[in-house]
Amino acid sequence: MKKMLDFLDKLPVVSDAEEYQIYPNSIFQYNKLWVMMAADEKNDYLIAYGHKKELFKGENGDYMKAPLTHENAEVLRKLFPFTKARKVLHEERSFGLGDRLGIAGDGHLRVFEKYDAYPILAQQSIRELHLTQRTFENVMDAATFAVFRNGFTRGFGADGDHLKTRKDIEYALGLGFTMLTLDCSDYIRNDVLEMDYDQLKIETSVSDKHKDRYLKAAFEVEGSTVEFDEEELMRCELIYGKAIKYTIDIYNEYIKDKDTANFELSIDETATPTTPTQHYFVANELYEAGVKLDTMAPRFVGEFQKGVDYIGDLEAFERDLDIHAKIARHFGYKLSIHSGSDKFSIFTLVGKYTKGNFHVKTAGTNWLEAMRVVALKAPTLYRKIHSYALSMFDTASQFYHVTTDINAIPKLDSLTDDELPSLFQHNDARQLIHITYGYILNDKDEAGEYRFKEELYHLWRVEKETYADALEKHIGKHLALLYKGF
Repeated sequence: MKKMLDFLDKLPVVSDAEEYQIYPNSIFQYNKLWVMMAADEKNDYLIAYGHKKELFKGENGDYMKAPLTHENAEVLRKLFPFTKARKVLHEERSFGLGDRLGIAGDGHLRVFEKYDAYPILAQQSIRELHLTQRTFENVMDAATFAVFRNGFTRGFGADGDHLKTRKDIEYALGLGFTMLTLDCSDYIRNDVLEMDYDQLKIETSVSDKHKDRYLKAAFEVEGSTVEFDEEELMRCELIYGKAIKYTIDIYNEYIKDKDTANFELSIDETATPTTPTQHYFVANELYEAGVKLDTMAPRFVGEFQKGVDYIGDLEAFERDLDIHAKIARHFGYKLSIHSGSDKFSIFTLVGKYTKGNFHVKTAGTNWLEAMRVVALKAPTLYRKIHSYALSMFDTASQFYHVTTDINAIPKLDSLTDDELPSLFQHNDARQLIHITYGYILNDKDEAGEYRFKEELYHLWRVEKETYADALEKHIGKHLALLYKGF
């Protein structure tokens, strides 16, 4: 121990004034090996001192100075289990944090030091990986380094989000992701709701098994009634039949008897809201097939658009949420709220009707907070990015369901630099920046150099405390309202 103290005496303590600094919460011991994280002006890196410091790869001297590589993250996960993702959906409350930039962990963890919900720090979809040019390895490593840097030992999850194919599922699970969100939207039919009874009869007929299972009696669920008639049952079979079969196949192949990952089913990527009968039908069919869900995401009434508050009738949403939460409890899984970023008007209801047993997913709001920091600290850069986003809006909006009116966004030349951050209180401006993130990060000039990316990451490095403070406040507001409900 004395040798370690002598070693630390040679290194400056964390201080804004120091060029070289140790993160004080990151000092851990494994047998006779001490490991910690340090920072200089440009990068964070690991310092290993003592026996077997060569487990890490880097600059070797009196101590090992190791860059934050995938190889070194793997070593951390072996030495210190708290840096490895684990299954957390069995905990009462869990919260997904889609950190698209890989730099939000410090701000996120400040929030979860205050609340008992478990963070899903690594949460990305394949589509997000393509748009950010990241990998699942990079996403997992960013979470590992964040929990080590902050000394967060309680545990975190990793979600392969909205995965559709076996290839992508195997990619995520092979890297130790502890949650699989199956997106079976490719197997869900969106044309069925337009069919009348005669068309339904042409497309399908109710099997005797389903007649016996669903038409003989209504189902009581915590004082509410779910009741099928033949027409509704035909619709359920046509809309979800193939999706249910695919879900059963994936569960049996990758989840059942393996005890390595939680299983979430997403049926929210549909053209219309999920009715209570549809939710019950899907859940019951999976239950009868032996599928154990940890959580399910239906599509609720109203609009869950990206980066803005809930749009719709709150009383209708409350009634809808009530029955969906009851069905989830009936079948023994948590209700999952997707596109949960900034849905402040409904969070207290979610906390109330789930009785504090929920999973909420956020993603784009963390990117928006990062861009708000740009508007605050580098207004000239922000003006360039905002103008570029306007030029790419029509292209980007093809991939999102948003009702953005770009003509309603205040003109840049009408705003002073001090007024630029106020754009992030404007729904249309928020959605503009939200849906163009992939283009902003990847755009290159004629010389093949990134137009914005490197300058952005440099700024976020310089302003990392500003960003962490913003996330602590913004994500903290999500949790405060959820907890208010119970």
